[in-house]
Amino acid sequence: MITARNIHYSYNNLKVLKGIDLNIEKGDFVSIIGSSGAGKTTLLQLLGTLDNIQTGSLVINGQETKMLTEKEQAKFRNKEIGFVFQFHNLLNEFTALENICLPAYLSGISRKSAQIKGLELLKILGILNRAEHKIDELSGGEQQRVAVARALINSPSI
Repeated sequence: MITARNIHYSYNNLKVLKGIDLNIEKGDFVSIIGSSGAGKTTLLQLLGTLDNIQTGSLVINGQETKMLTEKEQAKFRNKEIGFVFQFHNLLNEFTALENICLPAYLSGISRKSAQIKGLELLKILGILNRAEHKIDELSGGEQQRVAVARALINSPSI
């Protein structure tokens, strides 16, 4: 599912990742831990294709990510990877349901189908009654659940 080999990454002269090897199989549950500044966020950004590998190889679901153009990476991320960001990255001008459905709309799913699935996810997460509320009307926990639903809307493999 995810195979990283000999990943090196530097910010100017600061070497952050020094030869990371990682293999994650379908169904694995992985935690990345370490002290502040150890490279956890950098590694996650690389594994999520949010940043490009400088040295080494990253294969996700059989796809070598270095071979993808920027546009192809964006499509790949939308289809294969569900992100739950630390600070949610929700859009305040949209409702909870609209925020959840955005990745589905971008992947070409019809508005009706996306909304049906979005409402189903809201129900599963216990906040169906908040579907039409703007983000700033939600508690922190409700916002986090909206972010989880948004990550799951396209049924990503990761």
